[in-house]
Amino acid sequence: MNRASLISRPSAARRVLFRGARHYAPGIAVAALLLGGCGQKQGGTAGGPGGPGGPVEAGVISISATSVTLTEDLPGRTSAFRVAAVDARVTGIVQKRFFEEGGLVNEGDVLYQIDPAPYEASLKNAEGTLARAQANVISSQAQEARYKILLAAHAVSQEDYDTALGNYRGYEADVLSGEGDLQTAQINLGYTRVTSPVSGRIGISQVTEGAYVQENSTLLATVQELDRIYVDVEQASSDILRLRRELAAGQLKTDGAGHARVKLILEDGSEYAQEGTLELSDVTVSTTTSTVTVRAIFPNPHEELLPGMFVRAEVEEGTRPDAILVPQLAVTHDTKGEPTALVAGPDNTVQLRILKTDRAVGNQWLVSAGLKPGDRLIVDNLQKLRPGAPVKAVPARLDPAYQGAVN
Repeated sequence: MNRASLISRPSAARRVLFRGARHYAPGIAVAALLLGGCGQKQGGTAGGPGGPGGPVEAGVISISATSVTLTEDLPGRTSAFRVAAVDARVTGIVQKRFFEEGGLVNEGDVLYQIDPAPYEASLKNAEGTLARAQANVISSQAQEARYKILLAAHAVSQEDYDTALGNYRGYEADVLSGEGDLQTAQINLGYTRVTSPVSGRIGISQVTEGAYVQENSTLLATVQELDRIYVDVEQASSDILRLRRELAAGQLKTDGAGHARVKLILEDGSEYAQEGTLELSDVTVSTTTSTVTVRAIFPNPHEELLPGMFVRAEVEEGTRPDAILVPQLAVTHDTKGEPTALVAGPDNTVQLRILKTDRAVGNQWLVSAGLKPGDRLIVDNLQKLRPGAPVKAVPARLDPAYQGAVN
């Protein structure tokens, strides 16, 4: 039988083939399903090595307690250790300036010379007045002595003696007054040479030669001591109360030196090389900001810190010997806003823990409740896990920044 005849009309053989196919079709379908099921079991699922109901693999870290030094970041400004405003103490014309603006001066260095001529004249007048008073004392004392002898001989009246004695006492008072005037004149003459009250760096001169300055009302220049410098920061009064409670309860420990250490972050974000110490806290709380001014002192040998700079101070609060630190990436928040974490329990099921986080320490949370040493904290695959679900815990690979707080 040729190909054309088979196409043109159905034969008995073709009818037998079609009937056989219909007869075996259900068996073929069942075999295909079985083969497909075997292939799926061998391939597994993305949910884990055991198929859809098997445990999910997740990285864990073992929590351990560690000693950590706690600091608080506070904004502040720098101020000079000592500031002296150099004012004119007498009135007159500035004759000369003896310093370079911006230079270093020592205590007692002459800064300005004010015209001394009027004050030299006043000094001579005071000296003359005093000399006259002293001469009057000599003559009146002699007269009082003679009248005293004559009074005893009843040669003069008591009234005459009393007058002589009064003159003598009056001239003695004139001497005292003259000595005071002389001292004042000497002081004023000395004020014509304006000297530096402290050692430090002097700023811009506010007057030039030939300027007329007035007593106690003209600022000439400002000298600031900068080899040490203050940093004043504002700390919330509630934080100070918390620190005192933690220290009293033994939760925080100090180094016993009496002064907490302070580090500075400058305006450009760099860290200042020198470390400072906390000196004092103000005794008054601001009624507007509820903060207390805290003052630290820093060495400033190269004068990198200038008065008025904005800085951030890292104030050391103390050391917590048994702190628990966890990576921030392992902590989420529930619908109430409470921090939570997932833990692999002893039976390798997921447990939900509600945490109490006191503060951030770098890229970690300081946990005061909810975790304990030995807990296996889950740090990855969090989106695939639910409380109560089985989990396959494997050691997590952490960024080196997190090492040290966990085993």
